[in-house]
Amino acid sequence: MAPRVTSDLLLVGSLPAASTDAALRAASEFFGDLVFALPDGETGPRAAWVGYERERLVRPHPDVETVEETSSPTGIPRHAYETPVFRIRPGVTELHWDSWPRVDDAIASYQAFRGLRAQGVIPAGLRFQVGLPFPSSALNGFKADFAADYPVAERGFEDLVARELRRLTAAIPPRDLAVQWDVAYEVLDLEGVLAWTAPGAWERFAGPVGRLTRLIPPEILVGYHLCYGTFPEWPMYEARDMSLLVRMANYAVANSGRPVDWLHLAGPRYLRSEDARFFRPLADLDAGDARVYLGIVLPVDGVAGLRRRQATASAHLADFGVARYCGFGRQPGRDGDQTMRDHRQAALASRG
Repeated sequence: MAPRVTSDLLLVGSLPAASTDAALRAASEFFGDLVFALPDGETGPRAAWVGYERERLVRPHPDVETVEETSSPTGIPRHAYETPVFRIRPGVTELHWDSWPRVDDAIASYQAFRGLRAQGVIPAGLRFQVGLPFPSSALNGFKADFAADYPVAERGFEDLVARELRRLTAAIPPRDLAVQWDVAYEVLDLEGVLAWTAPGAWERFAGPVGRLTRLIPPEILVGYHLCYGTFPEWPMYEARDMSLLVRMANYAVANSGRPVDWLHLAGPRYLRSEDARFFRPLADLDAGDARVYLGIVLPVDGVAGLRRRQATASAHLADFGVARYCGFGRQPGRDGDQTMRDHRQAALASRG
């Protein structure tokens, strides 16, 4: 079938805005002519990405204990090893959650999206984009005894996701919705850099690909954001090359049980912008009809750096759009509007 996503730019998720209304208005103003969908900016407590699941989903559960709080003097974790540590209470073999706060927020944000579209602020034809973390990312706080606790937590979380996908897709018309799976801790797990995890990293990624994505109705656009995270560096870990992300993307396209409409693959830090070895695995990417976006827009070097990385990648992948390395609600910048204005300039420059 013909590709359903063809735009030049992907907005990965978080935006430097103070509220959902402000994020949607700014995203439409700066990027409405360049994208196929608008996210709500992941503002407020969701600015901490899966810190939201730690605090709003995992910590409040009566069968989850907090083993250790953050050691950060501000009370806000500065990196992955300062996040709170959880465990499941002894003797508990099942976890159940009634609802997912992130889905509540998505449904509320869609109402704002629809209202702004009715006013002509958001162009007709753009979809509302919802980013949902994959299980290992959402449940990364189970560090005390990951091998014992993660399988229990994952079963409960996947049950929650299945139910909440039905609620989400009932509340938002399929023609208006784009769902992005945000996959970061899974990538780090596969790289072997998370000391608290256990064997089985590939299944922790591959299992949800096959079990969860097929639950999303085919009329809804679906994409995968594969990333090494930005907590706190951009990125927090740099791989030797893109081979792991290509392997994960190929698996997702082949095993999702429905069309995959876009793939976002994070790029390198700035120093490897002209390192052909880093980008060479892109030649093995089998994206099917999915639009490929490379996360090669970095806050440190803007248009000049993007052009270097784009030229290097183009030797191995003929056609792709661009995006920030990750969401950019927390990135350095003079102010939110200037940050978004710079991003638009980079996106336009990428078109040649």
